[in-house]
Amino acid sequence: MTFYPRMKILVMAAICAFLATVAAKAREASDLETAYRIIAGKRWVDLTHSFGPQTPVWAGFGQAKFSPAADPKTGEPYTIAKDGFHATYYQMVGQYGTHVDPPAHFAEHGATMDQIPLKQMILRLVVLDDTPYLASDPNHAFSVADLKAWEREHGRVPKGAFVALRTDMYKDWDTNPERFKRQPFPAWAFETIKYLYEQRGVTATGHESMDTDTTDKMDSETYLLQHGHYQIEVMANLDKVPPTGALIVVTWPKVEKGLGFPARAFAILP
Repeated sequence: MTFYPRMKILVMAAICAFLATVAAKAREASDLETAYRIIAGKRWVDLTHSFGPQTPVWAGFGQAKFSPAADPKTGEPYTIAKDGFHATYYQMVGQYGTHVDPPAHFAEHGATMDQIPLKQMILRLVVLDDTPYLASDPNHAFSVADLKAWEREHGRVPKGAFVALRTDMYKDWDTNPERFKRQPFPAWAFETIKYLYEQRGVTATGHESMDTDTTDKMDSETYLLQHGHYQIEVMANLDKVPPTGALIVVTWPKVEKGLGFPARAFAILP
């Protein structure tokens, strides 16, 4: 007559397991709610430029063209008065405005923008400041020595971080676009990019200029893309973000086999 006690034990065990699962799910929900409340109460900084047909762009791509979307049967543009809606037809290269460069931009078999993992789209944000060097060297390439000096003051760059280079070039985007397109310009030294990925294990990098390198050799951009990393170019407002402690969120359309596209990046401050 031991059947009933055993059944009782099994039933109680099942109930305990069920209650433990419910409690775990409740804790997870509570954790997410707490995280949301914390994040929602923080200051957010947009790291993205608005862009339009006159936006500065590499001369090899040419300017974008925006036009009203039209009915393909009639050629007539849609209007709110006539159709209840209107839309825009965009004709532009993917590397336009603040944009993402996926590995496939430079690597034949590299990941396209739809293949970049979601977990790489929200990262710790580190901002390196190149501006102290620009008074004496307006086209300064941020060096490994500069990086080590930064680390002595702010601590080691954490593994998996997104590292952005502040140069304040973004301030010319709207007010002096010709100056923004100047060459040469302040950017990365190749050795620094290599050091960040190989010695610090960062996930991605970004900068304010339209190119990664201070020269036209594209050594840094070639290296990081061909080693499976992505970058964000033409960033803005990095002077409004602390050197450490912030998070970056970067999003872009999930274009099938996409080789680059305008991106939206923003920082959540500590």
